[in-house]
Amino acid sequence: MSAPARNLTLPGDPPGGRRAVTVWSIGVAVYFVAVIFRTSLGVAGLDAADRFHVNASALSTFSILQLLVYAGMQIPVGLLVDRLGTKRVLSIGAVLFTAGQLGFAFSPSYGTALASRALLGCGDAMTFISVLRLGTRWFPARRGPLVAQLAGLVGMGGNLVSTLVLARLLHGIGWTPAFAGSALAGVVVLVLTLLFLKDHPEGYEPEPAPHQGAAYVRRQIAAAWREPGTRLGLWVHFTTQFPAMVFLLLWGLPFLVQAQGLGRATAGELLTLVVLSNMVIGLVYGQIIARHHAARLPLALGTVGATALLWASTLLYPGAHAPMWLLVVLCTVLGACGPASMIGFDFARPANPPERQGTASGITNMGGFIASMTTLFAIGVLLDATGDDYAVAFSAVFVLQALGVSQILRLRGRAARRERERLVASRVETVHVPA
Repeated sequence: MSAPARNLTLPGDPPGGRRAVTVWSIGVAVYFVAVIFRTSLGVAGLDAADRFHVNASALSTFSILQLLVYAGMQIPVGLLVDRLGTKRVLSIGAVLFTAGQLGFAFSPSYGTALASRALLGCGDAMTFISVLRLGTRWFPARRGPLVAQLAGLVGMGGNLVSTLVLARLLHGIGWTPAFAGSALAGVVVLVLTLLFLKDHPEGYEPEPAPHQGAAYVRRQIAAAWREPGTRLGLWVHFTTQFPAMVFLLLWGLPFLVQAQGLGRATAGELLTLVVLSNMVIGLVYGQIIARHHAARLPLALGTVGATALLWASTLLYPGAHAPMWLLVVLCTVLGACGPASMIGFDFARPANPPERQGTASGITNMGGFIASMTTLFAIGVLLDATGDDYAVAFSAVFVLQALGVSQILRLRGRAARRERERLVASRVETVHVPA
């Protein structure tokens, strides 16, 4: 566990290079657009409440349903990526999330808007796992942590676009033109994927694996779940991602405007700060983990601790509103949640062979979205029950963090031992590969 990640050299490692960057960039562009569509409700939450005449619980249902579909699709998507390849799955995803965004633009009622967000969530679910798989197929293993963090960084760029651009379009040209116009980006990335994306470099085709229906599915899921690294990855993702996801996806703007008395413009700047912080910290975390594999767990747990401390300080501040400097620090620390959640994949990746990477990544990726969905629902219910008491509602964050940390501490020893065993075995295999 203490060996630097750069010493990881596995048999059959792809070479990387410019061609890899080009192909990977197309896949990341699809993910970038999916994140724009996913987070578009975060800047339109108050507008959606007015447009569809719904309360806090009903408003949270938009994001809950979207995340429910997303989380429920993760294992099926992982299996599809392992079986069909990245290009096909990304193409299907682009069609679905574009249709969902377009449907949301023209939805005349709450029910049709819900259906559109569910469709969007289904397409969105197919993007990130595919991009992770693309990275493992085109780049050497030692680049894995940095490539994954860069993918997450580009995704946060999509969040930045929704915060800065879509928010202005929404209040400038109106609901339908803003959402329908943004759907054109989905068409662009679909065309790029169909024309230029390749699943793997020439000469690095994966070994053909037998697919035997339900039996194959059960074996893939069971084998990935048996690995302690997969389960640890899930709980790291669960514990780290959701505070920022909940804040950006729906409840950040209402909290800053209604509970903290800020104007929409100032609240939007703080949401932007979360995204910018995420992008900077993502680069830092990726470089640290690429050089020092043992830093993974301290970084993840340190992020959880800092997030809990800043939320507690903000919610328990004795004045009517928290001071601006505290809100700035809170939003800066929330920016570390996304990069910390990517560490979960750095536990699952070395625990599973290439033919199981999609399935293992799908299991890991469920964690944060299950936590986000649970917290979104809890906050909405608590707001309605307490008359919009945000201090009580956001206390749900601490409950899920405590659950996640307990599971991380329970699994860390087993995952470390198993990873050392696989690393030794891979080095022995490398030694015996004919020159």
